Amino acid sequence: MPQKETEKLTSNLNAKPRVIVVGAGLKSDPFNEIKESLVELEDLVSAWGGELVGNVVQILAQYNSAMLLGSGKVQEIKEMIDESAASVVIVDHHLTGVQGRNLQEALGVAVMDRNQVIVDIFAQRAKTHEGKLQVELAQMLDQLPRMVGAWMGSLSRQGGGIGTRGPGETALENDRRRIRERVKAIRKQLEGVRKHRQQHRALRKRMKIPTFALIGYTNSGKSTLLNQLTNSNVEVKNQVFATLDPTTRKVFLPEIGDALVTDTVGFIRKLPAHLIEAFKATLEESGEAEVLLHVVDVSSPQMEQQMHVVEELIHEFGWEKKPIIYVFNKIDRAPLERQLKVKAFPRVMVSALKGDGLDKLRQQMIVIAQTFNEQVELYFPKAEEHRIYELGRESHIVKTEPASTGTICYATLTPAQASRWSSFMVQNKKY
Repeated sequence: MPQKETEKLTSNLNAKPRVIVVGAGLKSDPFNEIKESLVELEDLVSAWGGELVGNVVQILAQYNSAMLLGSGKVQEIKEMIDESAASVVIVDHHLTGVQGRNLQEALGVAVMDRNQVIVDIFAQRAKTHEGKLQVELAQMLDQLPRMVGAWMGSLSRQGGGIGTRGPGETALENDRRRIRERVKAIRKQLEGVRKHRQQHRALRKRMKIPTFALIGYTNSGKSTLLNQLTNSNVEVKNQVFATLDPTTRKVFLPEIGDALVTDTVGFIRKLPAHLIEAFKATLEESGEAEVLLHVVDVSSPQMEQQMHVVEELIHEFGWEKKPIIYVFNKIDRAPLERQLKVKAFPRVMVSALKGDGLDKLRQQMIVIAQTFNEQVELYFPKAEEHRIYELGRESHIVKTEPASTGTICYATLTPAQASRWSSFMVQNKKY
């Protein structure tokens, strides 16, 4: 092959896909939400590895069952493709198998929807075996209904009559069976992962170590905050869904002792249901934590909407009864007027990047953790009374009383301290 043709081929292989994004909504939908969602999709396209070359929005009275969009808008997009040499169209709305197939045929380029882009980004980011399994499960769950729809769209063009549907239906059933078998196999493997995680969590509970989970909108700075709090070196990138696999690190809190902080996958609006199901084992790490640290990007113009998305997911997952500390991050980049809009409580303003406000955050974590403390009664025989000094150094002794053969202490202990001093705790025994 001539050198110029080789260079041209290599250039084409390395080129980013040129993307047109399409917003779609109904007249009953708030227009600003449609636009904000489209802007977010543009960020997703960048994270996915595409080059944005155009965008367009259509507001409809009702969605077109065949192509979601109206025929006039489809023609307009076709002209945009010809002018921009776009190779992919991404629609900011779920597409059925039939709609995706019809749009692809009408436009002559690859067509994806928001869900597919998010799952694709997850596939790019997955590094561990568990992460790859969860992504594959999400892909299978996403593909199954689309595949059925696409098949049925194809069959509907074959026409009716005896003998026209048998082979197609056989192929469809074969494909559906293969996917369902693979879904079953992946779920079995992930169940093993969940049980393994449950054993680790059970061990932590026996040790009675306070647990915190970092949750929040994607790219809000959770991993940077984890590194600052725990002196860790977790990989940090300024991109959506940089973290997929849960990471747990130890942090020392004065008056409390060791605590655990877990960082896990970030949230986003219109998070696909099948992605939530696939990442159930990962999300359980947050669900089992005693306290949630809701990390908010206070520099984002969509701060309030992003908080609302996370709060809705907290409710969906059944975490709303957990104590929550609102951590408003990136104050070094946020205008003062946006910081003044913050109303959530308890709250802490921080810059995880610069380390500002972290002492206040640790103090707030201590305050919350102390709510789990309990006042207990301990008995020290005379031979062990020297241990009272040790107890006083790490906990608050409320009072002491002499007994005939030793000393009784009333002290406020954390769960971990209670576990360590359990041999001295009075449990209906006489002294």
